[in-house]
Amino acid sequence: MKNINNLCADIGCLSINHEGEQLCGDHFEVIDSPDDGTTIIVLADGLGSGVKANILSTLTSKIISTMLAAGMEIEEAVKTMADTLPVDPFRGVAYSTFTVIRIKNSSKAEIIQYDNPRTILLRNGENVELPFYEVNISGKKIIKAETDIQENDVFFAISDGVEHAGVGISYNFGWERKDIVDYMSTFYHVGFTAKTLSTILIEETSRLYEGKPGDDATVCTVRIRRREPVNLIIGPPAHRDDSKKMMSLFFAKEGKHIVCGGTTSTIAAGYLHEKLHPELKFYDPDIPPTARLSGCDLVTEGVITINRVLEYARNYLEDNKSFEKWCYNKDGASLIARLLFEEATDINFFVGKAVNPAHQNSDLPITFTIKMELVKELSECLKDMGKRITVSYF
Repeated sequence: MKNINNLCADIGCLSINHEGEQLCGDHFEVIDSPDDGTTIIVLADGLGSGVKANILSTLTSKIISTMLAAGMEIEEAVKTMADTLPVDPFRGVAYSTFTVIRIKNSSKAEIIQYDNPRTILLRNGENVELPFYEVNISGKKIIKAETDIQENDVFFAISDGVEHAGVGISYNFGWERKDIVDYMSTFYHVGFTAKTLSTILIEETSRLYEGKPGDDATVCTVRIRRREPVNLIIGPPAHRDDSKKMMSLFFAKEGKHIVCGGTTSTIAAGYLHEKLHPELKFYDPDIPPTARLSGCDLVTEGVITINRVLEYARNYLEDNKSFEKWCYNKDGASLIARLLFEEATDINFFVGKAVNPAHQNSDLPITFTIKMELVKELSECLKDMGKRITVSYF
């Protein structure tokens, strides 16, 4: 997620493959430009499907995003790409189409498209027609638009496999643009992340294909939102004397506070001079119950719970099928997942390096090293989601 004044861009992309194909003929790239603080999203759709389409779309998206991130003018980058892409002699169309969304630090979004369906913008739950105009670059018709960004704007860049869903099945001529707009408008005010919105749209697309997509289909969603910090502490410090310092730094941080682990929650309760209230209900038989502590937003068990959160995080970065579990369940892992995946933009981990004697039993699969690895991998997954992560060890 990249700063846009006091806002950031939450980006989530998801694809489904043409039936019978191992590789997707669509490809997307998301790249941050460190020099000018912009974020660039490129969605390319290779002609046909399978290996050839995958190679063409991958090359197209990588070349365009790399050139733009290096500071090349967008017209020059598009011209280079347009000159490079051949035209199929039988179909008379380019071997790869593309959509570029560039989010600028000046709080603007610039959209450049070549033969892909027009990008959708939802603002206040309503469709806003972007002011596209046509330019000719190297004999190819490119459409462009620029718009000011507002909080809660949601952009949907799609490949034509989304619009073609249901041709001859649910619809005579496919899923029309207005149908897509109406469908996604119903989810606008829920506050789902960009990845979840992409998942919802892709799952409906797959349903319209009756689970047998006749084309590759990709959705790239960009959701403009305010930055939201969340802080998570797990494990007591290596030296007991550092407990007060660790808790002081943790609770001084702006945002929500998650405390993980029995010993850690006891220390937090002592620091806050509040009573810890354990819950008794198991919402998931494999996840220990949570607890209540005034001054904390969530108190959970430690390693077992975080391990489940990591499983959800891995899946989130793949097909996001597990979101149906963590999005609604009330167990500690699901509650943490919602806070970290849906709400947080900036996450601060406070990790205690004390060795828990209970974890040194050779009959238990939990070790100090495993706990450290869990936190490390979870933080990497969250970075891949676009979160801004800091990890402090004590």
